Amino acid sequence: MGNVTRLRHALPMSQDINAAVSALDKAIADAVDAAKEAGLPQGLIVGLLHGHAHAQTHQMVKQ
Repeated sequence: MGNVTRLRHALPMSQDINAAVSALDKAIADAVDAAKEAGLPQGLIVGLLHGHAHAQTHQMVKQ
């Protein structure tokens, strides 16, 4: 986990990081909206998001 940066150590965050966070947030929100419009059950959407978050956390921890 040596390559994980704590946000408090990176403050103030650069414009590039702010732009990347904003783009990621918008992409997730747009994908959730599209899934809802397609009729996916809310529990399935939440489960998928939770699974991806868990997988990414696992990748960070094992490095």
